[in-house]
Amino acid sequence: MTAEGSLSERLAAVKAGVADAASRAGRDPRAITTVVVTKFHPVALIRELYGLGVRNFGESRHQEAQAKAAELGDLDLDWHFIGQLQSKKARQVRNYARVIHSLDRSSVVNALASDTLTVDCFVQLNLTDDPARGGVADPGLEELVERVLVTPGLNLLGVMAVAPVGEEPRSAFARLRAASERIQRIAPGARSISAGMSGDYRAAILEGATHLRIGSAITGIRPVAG
Repeated sequence: MTAEGSLSERLAAVKAGVADAASRAGRDPRAITTVVVTKFHPVALIRELYGLGVRNFGESRHQEAQAKAAELGDLDLDWHFIGQLQSKKARQVRNYARVIHSLDRSSVVNALASDTLTVDCFVQLNLTDDPARGGVADPGLEELVERVLVTPGLNLLGVMAVAPVGEEPRSAFARLRAASERIQRIAPGARSISAGMSGDYRAAILEGATHLRIGSAITGIRPVAG
């Protein structure tokens, strides 16, 4: 997808795309949350998006996310942490993130345990055969979900994944949907699916995605990291 037009035009185009895909899937677009990924973008862009009605923002680097959350503390924003999470940074992320999309191992789950604070979360599934990619391998999915369910301070929303490069996105998201149905046997309330980015969110919606993580289709070309 290209990132032409003004910010408001790009946001409107994505909203229309979400509505169209939801209609094709027989779903209510209001049940789909679009998380705008603002990695490397300035806080001025986030303020502009806030003025356009956006409330859900995604970041994947803790230092950057923490700084933005502090600077934008005057706004009522829902921060989503979507990057790979280090155990030693987990508690700091929980302090500002309303949702963490990337639980992929027991050490991170244990680090997030709390008797006083609760954070919504997704377990990330690795849809590739490459163990270096983020996410738990498919055979270990249920075990990790069970660990989340018994850990205080975690509210499991469902599963998350990134479509592998080189695979038709809808087939990948169909596998994620099947994984979602599997975990609902042990976590009936974990019905959400975090999937779909700028180039494949329509396919994700057709396979049941409830949370989209969309960057450049809305924000435009991502600045080079400083």
